[in-house]
Amino acid sequence: MAVGVFDSGLGGLTVLDAVAKRLPDVPFVYFGDNKHTPYGVRDAEDVYQLTTASVERLWDEGCDLVILACNTASAAALKRMQESWIPPEKRVLGVFVPLIEALTERQWGDNSPPREVETKHVALFATPATVSSRAFQRELAFRAIGVDVEAQPCGGVVDAIEEGDMILAEALVRSHVEALKRRMPHPEAAILGCTHYPLMEDVFQDALGADVKVFSQANLVAASLEDYLNRHPDMLGLGAESSFLTTGDPKSVANKATQFLRRKIEFRHVEME
Repeated sequence: MAVGVFDSGLGGLTVLDAVAKRLPDVPFVYFGDNKHTPYGVRDAEDVYQLTTASVERLWDEGCDLVILACNTASAAALKRMQESWIPPEKRVLGVFVPLIEALTERQWGDNSPPREVETKHVALFATPATVSSRAFQRELAFRAIGVDVEAQPCGGVVDAIEEGDMILAEALVRSHVEALKRRMPHPEAAILGCTHYPLMEDVFQDALGADVKVFSQANLVAASLEDYLNRHPDMLGLGAESSFLTTGDPKSVANKATQFLRRKIEFRHVEME
């Protein structure tokens, strides 16, 4: 009955932590493609090939349902995967859906025409690949009108977090927020469009100001997954144990993951082309 959680590196652990707390009886298999991180500077074809290979590895672990806890993969690969690659008995879900549900205050199954929403000026902070895909803006346009989205590619932030250099990560976040505010001086809401960014949520909030509502993904994804499994209990796979897999060095990844989650985690190395 395991559910897979995939990320290009360590950022997806923020999602894993939230879903595990929300669904304590569900085993989760986490797969981090640390060997190839970050995905945010890769082209769409590269992201697609790496993501599909990683998802197949989670299927091998008994996970019929996989969460792409990676905004870059959700933006650059998921639509193509859903249209032509995922078999009928499997499901792969992204992390944009819960964000847009929260921002527009409407459920994903609501297929009524797009309508005006209260929030008009939205700042999107994401990796360069996610920003260039315009996937967030495309999905938002199906559900809301009159929303001005200003996107800021946050180069370097993921690398700094993966390296454990939080001083550099904070400096980069403040620089990116300053750059965005030059183009949109008064955003009403901010989307942290990368699963690494919740680790810097306090810095984003401080740089943006207390009057800006910051949407972070982990808890939104956890609530959405709980609702999905309540409606589709058959999607719990055959896997029965929680585990952590990485394409990187398991000791190094485990040390960093333990620092992030403040509990000891052991990773198992797996090979992937």
